[in-house]
Amino acid sequence: MFPRLVTHLRGFPISRKLLLSICCKNLAWCRPYHLQVGDSAELSKIFTQKDVVLFAGLTGDSNPLHVNEAYAKKTRFGKPIVHGVLLNGLISAVLGTKLPGEGCVLLSQDIRFPAPLHPGEEVIARAQVKSLKKSLAFISVSCVTAESGRTVMEGTVKVLVPGDGQ
Repeated sequence: MFPRLVTHLRGFPISRKLLLSICCKNLAWCRPYHLQVGDSAELSKIFTQKDVVLFAGLTGDSNPLHVNEAYAKKTRFGKPIVHGVLLNGLISAVLGTKLPGEGCVLLSQDIRFPAPLHPGEEVIARAQVKSLKKSLAFISVSCVTAESGRTVMEGTVKVLVPGDGQ
């Protein structure tokens, strides 16, 4: 967007991102990000059994389905499963860091867990803007396994989109 005319400011190197933020602070056409219907983002993670045990210790949710392999082996799942709230946390990470990004506030959610996620499986969290109403965004969210494409969480969330002053 800008040629490399300025690479240093008062003798210190300046990044392109910083340059843009300095030059464009009050120009509407140069705001860093405007949310639009159809915008999407994703990130992936592999939750380990250690992550699951740590979460159980932090929250007190020590359901043996999550933390006891011998117990979980006797269930319909055949092995331990990742807490659904960890998947929800991954969606929160997508919302808070990518779409809409920093400053957004999760207001409500409607989510389902159609299949289990097992520790060691890579999961991809996805979010896509479905509609906008003033400072609210309605976003479709899902978590799918990378290997098989199995949906392990899906739903919709409503977030408060940060304004220019935030």
